[in-house]
Amino acid sequence: MAFTGNFTCDSFKTALFTGDADFDTDTFKIALYTNSASLNALTTEYTSAGEVVDVGYTAGGSVLTPSVAALSGVSFVYFEDISWSGAITARGALIYKDGGTAVCVLDFGADKTSALTFTVQFPPATSSTSIIKLS
Repeated sequence: MAFTGNFTCDSFKTALFTGDADFDTDTFKIALYTNSASLNALTTEYTSAGEVVDVGYTAGGSVLTPSVAALSGVSFVYFEDISWSGAITARGALIYKDGGTAVCVLDFGADKTSALTFTVQFPPATSSTSIIKLS
């Protein structure tokens, strides 16, 4: 099994301190992967290895719409849900800065399949549920 959990990538943590990741100006994308992908906390950038090749999905994934907020001493990033039309099967995803740093690996827990529309639903925009947070 290639996916073993959800990870914030080490390269993204470094990018925060070097100024190489800016959610206000950079473009962030999400790519979908099969269980043959090897993604983890050490993933440094987008890779096409193990990426979904189903009809309705384009290599490299799709652009995300991020928002940044702070509440009760926690800064967090949240994303709008994103969908693809078509019959798609994916085991997980990678959020990454277009042309750069891997941000986080998402493990769906099992293969997820859609017949018409494949949607990644992000958690609510709160300081306790967002997938990227800094306290």
